Amino acid sequence: MLLSYSIIIILSYLAGSIPFGLLLGRFAGVDIRKAGSGNIGATNAGRLLGRRLGALTLILDIGKGYLPMLALHHWGVPAEIVMAAGLVAFLGHLFPLYLGFRGGKGVATALGVFLFLDWGAILLSLVAFGLMVAVTGFVSAGSLAASLTMVLLLLAFHGFGNYFLLGAVIALLIWWKHRANIERIIRGEEKSWKKKVGR
Repeated sequence: MLLSYSIIIILSYLAGSIPFGLLLGRFAGVDIRKAGSGNIGATNAGRLLGRRLGALTLILDIGKGYLPMLALHHWGVPAEIVMAAGLVAFLGHLFPLYLGFRGGKGVATALGVFLFLDWGAILLSLVAFGLMVAVTGFVSAGSLAASLTMVLLLLAFHGFGNYFLLGAVIALLIWWKHRANIERIIRGEEKSWKKKVGR
C-alpha cells in the first residue's frame, strides 16, 4: 500500500505541474512567461491570450486540484492520501518539474482543492474575492482575501482538523507567492483593472 500511495502522490504532483497556460500560449504563438506579469496562471493567460483561452486555463488549472482528489475519493483511497494528493498537485503548479520549479501563484489550483473540500465555503470566498476586487481594483488583493476567507470558513465549518490545516498551508503559500504583489500594493504600484476600464 505504501508503494501505491507513493505513486499516487508522484502522479498528483506531475499532473499539478502541467503548465496549461504556457501550453495554450504556445498554441496561440505567445510565451506568457515573457509578457504581462510573466506568470503562467489564468490571470496572465487571459490578459495575453484573450478571455476564451484565459477561461480555459482557469478551468484546467482548477481541474488539476479538483479531479485527482475526486477520483481518489471515489476509489476509496484514505482521506489523508486524498488531501495529500491535493496538496502536492497545488505544489506542482507552484513548483513545476517541467519548468525548473518556477510556476504560478496557485490560486486556480487551490480553488480546485478547496472546491473538493467544501464548495459552499468556496461560494462565500468568491464573494470576498469579488468585493475586494471591486473595492481595491486589485485581482491580487481579491485572491489574498479569498484564500484567507476560505481558511476561516474551513475552521468555522470543520474545526481545527485536516481540512483547516490543508487550507492554512495552501493559503500561506498563496500569500508567499503574492509577496511581490503585496509590496506593490503598499507602494501604490500594483496594476488595477479600474484604471484599464477608465481609459
